[in-house]
Amino acid sequence: MAKPDVLFLCDCEGTMEIEPESARRATGAGRVETATALCGAEAARAEAAASGGRTLIACGQMATFFEAIWDETEGGGRLATADIRDRAGWTADGRAAAKQAALLAEAALDPPATPTRDIVSEGVCLVAGSGEPALATARLLADRLAVTCLLSEDPDLALPETGFDVALGRLGSATGSLGGFEVQVRGYRAARMGGRGPVGFDAPVDSATSRCDILVDLRGEGPLFPADHKREGYLRGDPRDPAAPARLADRAAALQGVFEQPLYIRYDAAICAHSRASQSGCDRCLTVCPTGAILPDGDHVAIDPGICAGCGACAAVCPSGAASYDDPPVGFLFSRLRTLAATYRAEAGGAAPRALFHDGHGAEMIALSARHGRGLPADVIPVEVPNVEGVGHAEMLAALGVGFAAVAVLTGPRTDPAVPEAELALARAIAAGQPEGRLSLIAPADPDALEALLHTAPPEAPALTPILPAGGRREVTRLAAAALAGGAPDGPLPLPAGAPYGAVAVDTDACTLCLSCVSLCPVGALGDHPDRPQLRFQEAACLQCGICRSACPEDAITLVPQLDLGTAALSGRVLHEEEPFECIECGKPFGVRSTIERVVEKLSGKHWMYTGSDNTRLIQMCDDCRVAAQYHDAGSPFAMGERPRVRTTDDYKKPDKPH
Repeated sequence: MAKPDVLFLCDCEGTMEIEPESARRATGAGRVETATALCGAEAARAEAAASGGRTLIACGQMATFFEAIWDETEGGGRLATADIRDRAGWTADGRAAAKQAALLAEAALDPPATPTRDIVSEGVCLVAGSGEPALATARLLADRLAVTCLLSEDPDLALPETGFDVALGRLGSATGSLGGFEVQVRGYRAARMGGRGPVGFDAPVDSATSRCDILVDLRGEGPLFPADHKREGYLRGDPRDPAAPARLADRAAALQGVFEQPLYIRYDAAICAHSRASQSGCDRCLTVCPTGAILPDGDHVAIDPGICAGCGACAAVCPSGAASYDDPPVGFLFSRLRTLAATYRAEAGGAAPRALFHDGHGAEMIALSARHGRGLPADVIPVEVPNVEGVGHAEMLAALGVGFAAVAVLTGPRTDPAVPEAELALARAIAAGQPEGRLSLIAPADPDALEALLHTAPPEAPALTPILPAGGRREVTRLAAAALAGGAPDGPLPLPAGAPYGAVAVDTDACTLCLSCVSLCPVGALGDHPDRPQLRFQEAACLQCGICRSACPEDAITLVPQLDLGTAALSGRVLHEEEPFECIECGKPFGVRSTIERVVEKLSGKHWMYTGSDNTRLIQMCDDCRVAAQYHDAGSPFAMGERPRVRTTDDYKKPDKPH
């Protein structure tokens, strides 16, 4: 929402200080209205604003309440809300006008629309478990969903269950997600619901396949999926918990219908560096995906949107940008960072803000700290993201580049630390010379620990000109690194092994200039010369995917992880070149002189095809001359003898010609 017509600032019953003028400058609002109880006694003022225009209400806690007012009014007005209470109002540091202004300026940005897809769940539910917990869950769901209860052992039922199907068997493998699960059942035995006496079961079937929309797992065993808490439609509970059946039944019943799922990741196969011509390359996304949503697919990878949980780890580590986060795009995050830092500095007289990346877990911890503790310091600006696993080195460096004095990433108990830790190490290596404390990961156990980590002496203001973070993650990384270095450093920055930036070192003694590396390079970092045997390299484009190293038949290529911030990295340079060989017939340059001379030396007089003949001359000819020489050779299989003379009409008119 650009430049709201009305901005409402509420001091939450007098518990926080607000600054209308700084908020107006930050948002460009037409007018600013202050309130004390906008969600209570003064709600009529909000209702009046809902009739039209653009309204920004500085209250995130009651966003649902205000959205309901706008929906009921149907006046065509646009509404946006922003939390400045927990994040900037309730703080032991007192007034936080600069941070409030920064957060309001961020809220006024228009986020791009997120692409979505529809998931259809018809309510077919499979409940797997043993004994009464599974049966109890199935009974609770019987009148709401189409339920099958798969029991791992004979329950010795005296009477048939009504409202759902019962079968025996054990779950094997499972694939899919909400609306499209497929499970393999071992020893499947369907119940025979007719007849007298206890319920009986058919003879077992070695393997059966079941398809369902919702999968409830009460087996008390390990999960069926990696990162099972991120698998939509898969509900797992402890059969020993007496409250589990009711809790799982309520959650499962809510999963029937048509749901709109964001397409978190945008994938461009054209620039994917997974492999080329069966030569292995980059596998970063395959390694870090916690749900198994990414699988090899020939020279590229395939991302299953139904399994993808949107953690963003693949986008954080993708060197080419083939996998990029799209909810919202990284460019919007860069715009948020620049807006937050610039607004804070404008309102705080040049003071240095700190950025705190966090997700939903961090938001809850910040809210608890604000309500019951000291709250966030006035110079710590929270930057909420869908998942902190998606905050990579580019985002950390971009935050420093736009003017934040320090950047911290707040992880939670379910955060896989592998990606954030590796990305932090890479960011620190690129920001060489900066104090280590400017970039950090924090994992406080509770709000008190969070306060202890953040309420420290404020850092010094960064001595740099803020960058304009335009372009992709690689371009912004280079911009931020150059700004932090005060220009290009004396030499390339050494980076950790596996970094997505670097050079290619070529053993010129081993390299034959076959150029197989050039033909397979997915981004054109390696190139050749149209007229000379030459291997060229553009370092800024290199992804360090390793395809060139895998493809080199002479093992002449080594990857060197580094970041060269000089202008030379943006243009091509020659890694290896040799003189061309000139055709002994026509003089046209072709091939590599040293290679042709080496082949002639190895074959002449040592191979039966090149002994007692001049066949070695063929090796020294260009393609055209070689074909011509072979055709006219006396022993050529293409030779057809002397061409007959062409007969004409005159031949038939001669008087001495017999008829």
